[in-house]
Amino acid sequence: MSPTARRRRIPRRAVVTLALLLSVGVVVTGLVQAPPPPSPPSPPPAPARDSLGPRLAAVMGKPAYRHAQWGLFQQNPRTGKVVQSRFADQFFIPGSTAKLFSVSGAWHTLGGNHRFVTPVYAVGQRRHATLRGDLVLVAQGDLTLGGRTRRNGTVAYTPIDHTYANDVPGATLTPENPLAGLDQLARQVRAAGIRRVDGDVVVDARLFRPDPDLDPTPTPLIVNDNVIDLLTSPGRAAGSPATLEVRPKVAPYRVTSSVRTVAAGKPTAIAVRTSPDGTRIELSGTIAAGSAPVLRISPVKDPNAFGRTALIEALRRAGVQVTANAVGPRPAARLPRSYRGLPAVARYTSPPYRAYAKLILKVSHNLGANLGMCLMATTTGSTDCEDGFPVLAAFLDAAKVDRKAVQLADGRGGNPADRTTPRALAQILTYWQRTGEARNFREALPVLGVDGTLADSCRHCPSRGKVFAKTGTAVGGDALNDRLAVGAETIAGYLETGKGRYDVFFAGVNGAATPTAAIQGVLTIADDVADAAALLQQKSGG
Repeated sequence: MSPTARRRRIPRRAVVTLALLLSVGVVVTGLVQAPPPPSPPSPPPAPARDSLGPRLAAVMGKPAYRHAQWGLFQQNPRTGKVVQSRFADQFFIPGSTAKLFSVSGAWHTLGGNHRFVTPVYAVGQRRHATLRGDLVLVAQGDLTLGGRTRRNGTVAYTPIDHTYANDVPGATLTPENPLAGLDQLARQVRAAGIRRVDGDVVVDARLFRPDPDLDPTPTPLIVNDNVIDLLTSPGRAAGSPATLEVRPKVAPYRVTSSVRTVAAGKPTAIAVRTSPDGTRIELSGTIAAGSAPVLRISPVKDPNAFGRTALIEALRRAGVQVTANAVGPRPAARLPRSYRGLPAVARYTSPPYRAYAKLILKVSHNLGANLGMCLMATTTGSTDCEDGFPVLAAFLDAAKVDRKAVQLADGRGGNPADRTTPRALAQILTYWQRTGEARNFREALPVLGVDGTLADSCRHCPSRGKVFAKTGTAVGGDALNDRLAVGAETIAGYLETGKGRYDVFFAGVNGAATPTAAIQGVLTIADDVADAAALLQQKSGG
């Protein structure tokens, strides 16, 4: 009996929202703010202005934060000395800083060296170069399946990930081929001596069941983050059609574009519409002449059918003929009960999990963070992603994190129920400092002024390269006041205080608001939070 069968389920979508997640430097519109938690009856006194220092006090004391609540916590993890504390034991909406818990749990449970090995089995009879039967790809929950892997084995990312492209200006693509893993598997099938498959290609996605309460919803087979990339470039002159690059190109997905080039300086506005099954995609709108290419994405509605077609097409490119129609649903009824004794004719091996953790933390990869919950569940033999939460709970207990000071209903920090205290975030950060993976974990975080979601913050300040931290933002529309309600803008990580010395810290504000509905106001608040982190670092003498 699984752990889920022994306990009462608690709905994780008790509130219907459009909750999406933001990060410092990665701004997504259309979010609904979860209300900040009520203050305790007798909150601890805020530190005196002198203890903060005049510059930090000035940031936190801006008129824009009159109705908001700032939290601070800074501690030496070796001695336990608390340097700064402001509402350290009160719940805050964490935004993506919640990923520090979920990614830590997956990293610990799977192991930093864990590699996902995705096999393809030959099910049937071989006669010379012909397989009379099926090729079965057994999905293993590989986040990128080679689609971001560089030649040196590291995982590529950009400051603003393509998964944010419909909401965030400036999202870009990595140069790697999103079908690289499938192409490699196809070449291995041919190298195994198979030239013809008189049968079908099947995706075995029984590793875990997709959980719609996790948004975005992880699937055992993921190709290109389960999206189609649509890159529009302006034509040569105003009035000319824009050009379009689509990747990956997989049947039966078809894309049409009516985007036109307008004069330089005119607005760029590109909309994406899709058919109910997602296979017909239409782009419309305008793009300014001389402007940079604009990226949009369209979701893959059936990742298993998409992956099956993509693998059949890859096999054909590799010189392996498949008699089955490439387009169609996944023929799950053809899956064998067991693969014992069946030959594996291909295997794709991923980079180590710590490389995936770095991707998730650097760009605030929501799908990857939620996937970690499902992967933790599979280690117990369960196919129910919700069974990942007891695994995470046991890890947090062992890591000496006050679990009652953390509330999570997903892995990404996007559920309205998600809460944490500054001290609890410091506790998970302190845990890593006491392990052999301390440096790997620290360097997996965005670095102030250098990379990830902090790449554009404090690029020329004294703290550049000395703050390693996960960022988070939750923003919603305030229709009453025609502005944006910033439920959370947070940052948590490490401050370099000397050579080889790092304090753990949290800085964040809940309940702020922008002056207008313009998204620039959110960036201003994000800059203030990044500045707060930089000032804490400078005050510590690092």
